[in-house]
Amino acid sequence: MDFGKVDDLSKVKFRLPEDNPDTEKLLKSLKKKKAVPNVYMGCAKWGRKEWIGSLYPVKTKEADFLKFYVKEFNSIELNAMFYRVFPKETVAKWASYADDNFRFAPKMPQIVTHIRRLKNVEADTEKILESFSGFGDKIGHTFLQFDDRFAPNAANIENLHNYLKYLPKDFKVAVEFRHVDWFKDSVEAQEGWDMLREMKAASIITDTAGRRDVVHMRLTTPTAFIRYVGNDGDPTDFKRMDEWAKRMTKWIEGGVDTVYFFMHTHEEKNSPQLCKYSIEALNKAAGLKIVPPKLLDGGAGKLF
Repeated sequence: MDFGKVDDLSKVKFRLPEDNPDTEKLLKSLKKKKAVPNVYMGCAKWGRKEWIGSLYPVKTKEADFLKFYVKEFNSIELNAMFYRVFPKETVAKWASYADDNFRFAPKMPQIVTHIRRLKNVEADTEKILESFSGFGDKIGHTFLQFDDRFAPNAANIENLHNYLKYLPKDFKVAVEFRHVDWFKDSVEAQEGWDMLREMKAASIITDTAGRRDVVHMRLTTPTAFIRYVGNDGDPTDFKRMDEWAKRMTKWIEGGVDTVYFFMHTHEEKNSPQLCKYSIEALNKAAGLKIVPPKLLDGGAGKLF
């Protein structure tokens, strides 16, 4: 992921902001639960040849990457869905490789969010829903990402509200904004965030070096959805992941029942290693028992 990439990390203030007041309100409204939360941590894709020898055994065929990926992680963000609508049969085949606890978090295809921008997308959405039905019970939250043209104005908020209403009630959604005005203190932006909360749509928090405004720390539901963009094993990555482990622990202790944490890096080569570290950091902070990936000789230990 190139979003937020910078050349000089020494100028970036990576410290996580305090929770948004809306998050504090949400946490106060939740009952602190003793049940183990649903925590899903993984990468954004599985088709990376450079993971052969670290995540995938030597000589693994590309067609078999997913079969090995699902044995090491309990979720995947699945960016591939953004670019095309796959046949239901293909999606069902992917799902068949994973156990019942695995969750796919597919990205809504660009025809909805970027090309037609929520207008006249009913027919396209029906095709997408048919495709996604192939995941069965293994589908988690689908995420809608909007680019920096999607500002917080009345028209966009209404279109998004109407689209969320159109989706099936049991279809779980998370939303990512990138226009800078969403992160400013304005009536329009607040109306948009309030609408997400009313529609029970989770808000996505993206942590990347060059856009610190999108680390907004605003939860709209008891689901936290974090897209973490690392810098390929730079020392700052580990401090950031440690801080995220503490923040996620606070939210879990406050009643957040579902957490997604997806690892991105600009080159992607080191994503499995960094995700392993993030899993272990959260296990330690929150007392969880998420099984980290077992990296193979040649991949484990290179960063640590």
